Amino acid sequence: MAKIFCIANQKGGVGKTTTTVNLAAGLAKVGQRVLVIDLDPQGNATMGSGIDKRQLELSVYDVLLENASIAEARQHSDKAGYDVVGANRELAGAEVELVELERRDQRLKGAITAVAADYDFVLIDCPPSLSMLTLNGLCSAHGVVVPMQCEYFALEGLSDLVNTIKQVHANLNPDLQIIGLLRVMFDPRITLQQQVSEQLKSHFGDKVFDSVIPRNVRLAEAPSYGLPGVVFDPASKGAQAFVDFAKEMVLRVGKK
Repeated sequence: MAKIFCIANQKGGVGKTTTTVNLAAGLAKVGQRVLVIDLDPQGNATMGSGIDKRQLELSVYDVLLENASIAEARQHSDKAGYDVVGANRELAGAEVELVELERRDQRLKGAITAVAADYDFVLIDCPPSLSMLTLNGLCSAHGVVVPMQCEYFALEGLSDLVNTIKQVHANLNPDLQIIGLLRVMFDPRITLQQQVSEQLKSHFGDKVFDSVIPRNVRLAEAPSYGLPGVVFDPASKGAQAFVDFAKEMVLRVGKK
């Protein structure tokens, strides 16, 4: 049965989508069956996987409103090696429409259950806010992977996210936990980043992944070619770091 993880952080611009598509591509490279669900109306994970969000016949919007199943809405990205349930601007309207519906925070969970046997990992790319969309992701997941820049303000955002996860765990999804913190855009030459990294390790212990994703130009360039960095330039330091992270993730959750 699939392990279902949200890639979440309430702070914007921390590399959630970059983490989602590159972890997915890394997992696919090491032989895992992967589904990416794009829950962000910007649709960046969709485009970054080589799927045109403007051409979607069915999207995660249709899945949330129960007009389509994931099996109907998913597409396989030949370039990236995993399946995608895409998103586009239409998804922004789902926020308003979901408010009046029954089981509004459980819609995604039910949809994933129907296809969970098809995958080893389901990765959900969440928007950078605690919205009804993010709540659907958190209610569906076994755990949260938190990409973090090692900067002062990132620590403040992390405490908000930890509180949110505790509340969802207590009230809506008792399975939910933090799987781990991933240090991204890391530059070891900057003293502050090293200090924050040490603070994270001392406070969260083994919840901090061993893998560290360096600041890397090739990872930043890849989305403009509609590819994860792992596929765009497999030899780059960023791509290699994500493949290492994928291997660490497989070991951590006990997937063979």
